[in-house]
Amino acid sequence: MRHSISYSVAMVLAAVSHIPVHAEEIATDDDSRTIIVTGQSEGYVASNSVTATKTDTPLLDIPQSINVVTREQLEDQAHHSLSDVLRYVAGTTVGQGEGNRDQITLRGQNTTADFFLDGVRDDVQYYRGIYNIERVEILKGPYALIFGRGGGGGIVNRVQKSPKTDIFYAGQASVNSFGAFDISADLNAPLNDAAAIRLNAVYENLDSHRDFVGGERYAWNPYVAFKLGDGWNLGVSYEYVYDDRTTDRGIPSVATVAGQPNAPLRGIRDQFFGIPGVNRTTLEAQIGKLRLDGQLAENLQFNGTMLYGDYDKIYDNVFANGPASGPNGTVALAAYSDPTQRTNFIAQGNLVWDIETGPLAHKILVGIEYGDQKSENRRTNGTLSNASFNLANPVFPTVVFNAPARNTVSDVTFFSAYVQDQISIGEHFDIVGGLRYDSFDIEGVDLFPVVDRPFARKDTKVSPRLGLIFKPVESVSIYSSFSQSFLPRSGDQFLSLSTTQENLAPEKFTNYEVGAKWDVRPNLNLTLALFQLDRSNATTPDPLNPLATINVGKTTTKGLELAVTGRITPTWQVHGGYSYQDATLAGNDLIRLGQVPKHQASLWNRYDFGGRFAAGVGIIHQSSQFAAIRTAANTTRLPAFTRVDAALYYDLSDTVEVQVNVENLFDTTYFSDAHNNNNISTGAPINGRFTIRAKF
Repeated sequence: MRHSISYSVAMVLAAVSHIPVHAEEIATDDDSRTIIVTGQSEGYVASNSVTATKTDTPLLDIPQSINVVTREQLEDQAHHSLSDVLRYVAGTTVGQGEGNRDQITLRGQNTTADFFLDGVRDDVQYYRGIYNIERVEILKGPYALIFGRGGGGGIVNRVQKSPKTDIFYAGQASVNSFGAFDISADLNAPLNDAAAIRLNAVYENLDSHRDFVGGERYAWNPYVAFKLGDGWNLGVSYEYVYDDRTTDRGIPSVATVAGQPNAPLRGIRDQFFGIPGVNRTTLEAQIGKLRLDGQLAENLQFNGTMLYGDYDKIYDNVFANGPASGPNGTVALAAYSDPTQRTNFIAQGNLVWDIETGPLAHKILVGIEYGDQKSENRRTNGTLSNASFNLANPVFPTVVFNAPARNTVSDVTFFSAYVQDQISIGEHFDIVGGLRYDSFDIEGVDLFPVVDRPFARKDTKVSPRLGLIFKPVESVSIYSSFSQSFLPRSGDQFLSLSTTQENLAPEKFTNYEVGAKWDVRPNLNLTLALFQLDRSNATTPDPLNPLATINVGKTTTKGLELAVTGRITPTWQVHGGYSYQDATLAGNDLIRLGQVPKHQASLWNRYDFGGRFAAGVGIIHQSSQFAAIRTAANTTRLPAFTRVDAALYYDLSDTVEVQVNVENLFDTTYFSDAHNNNNISTGAPINGRFTIRAKF
């Protein structure tokens, strides 16, 4: 595996977003003007999205549930990871990800790959930073028409900070009560009247409440944008990320009352079940991107993207491999090492045509996308000097990684073509409809256990989307929608394809949704969605053999989502929501899907007292859930919890502000997430973070 910086970064052509007016006509809150426009927001409220339809469309006119977390809210809540952000988005469950990656569940569908950056696939398993992010968009329901394969329950899109025409220098530093600290900078400068550069950089120390758990991450992202004249804009971005941290798979479960599910083992919140110095994951990533967008004719826009990413990752894991025999008993351990290299090349181009046919106004999107993703992955199991951990007398074993379990190379190529029409019928009715054709081709070789066993499969799929919108008044939309997506049998990481899987059709996701959106005021909106998401041809990892899969048939998630965002009064901002999800194996309501709590609720409030003071308070509630994502192996239940957070803000001057955020204000004992029945994360105790932020 390579661990040196490769400076060859493929250049990227074209833009992710459609810009319907000249970029210099769009102003931000601080009156500086962006050259590459990716969305507009004020405070906690976002007014549009260039991701959900690949056209610049008001959120009110998109017939699907969307949550947006703006930069102002990211800073107010002192978020430092996607997990921090998503815990405050009802209907989104954060998973443990084996202590080495982002992993979430949306509408009952667990994923490590449904992440995007400015609308471009970002599917490698790692922890994504938000130091250079303007906002985070969570799009619910299948989105194959816009994003292609996967995305069965929805996707998460990060929107990059883009260069502006004004000069400014900003930075922040923070430290928390566990000893973790970070420092970051955001520098923007015009190069001339038609170009600007923006540089974001961060260094983070990752100390934790958990014994022996820590690490560091640093990254930088220069981004240059040019006005090319006649409404054309070009952006060139390069990001380097280095992440080195402890892999921590938490604590095991323990049996409770006979006949009832196991529960997390209590009283060992900080106990580490790996081997200090051995449990470690490192990532080195380089991502180059070019964006181009402009006007071909008065009513015809072009946008497109080319992205090249090089990712080099390894993680070593020693972890609890079974439940504890008792509060002072023993816990079985297991170990493995898993290195992965991947290169992604993705190109997409879109035409957006605004025309009228009689009384109908059309916004027609026609696009193509091509990708080539090459992966190399190995897994080597470890031999432990003692495969049993004694809780009464904890002694860490030693380990040797000497038992090969997997060695695979694969090459995925895909091609997509899609068309979408957004039709306005007078002032009160809109239709959004389209089709996407996907060709997904995987070829690879399993080098172990059978020498050079080739595998291959090609899938072609057509994915529809249809939405109907009724707007009784300008500020209200009532909608219904139907959408589908698919996931090839090689899974969301396409590392291998067994002989059995080669003969199975892709998994299919179908979403039915009705909802309403109300812009109570331009800076306050309410949304409601009722949905049913069916997953057919579903499989799950075999609990007796994690490298194999078993068929489980069809799963169904039925639910309701409510959200409120914006200013209740000029001094009171909120961002909150509630979700109810009933996720089961079809035909057997007693078998519930893992990591899908029936009830989730969150509410963040910021109140400005006038003068220089402000305060924030937030609450997260999550009902109980099964720990394992494997439908056939739900033997452990995580208890419900409620967590309260708070914050105080003070402006030292017009350019410098300080804030204190307190997480888990009442020191609640809770279990925040899990990977499976015996790898359960413990929620952090009460802790504070002090931040100082300046902008000149």
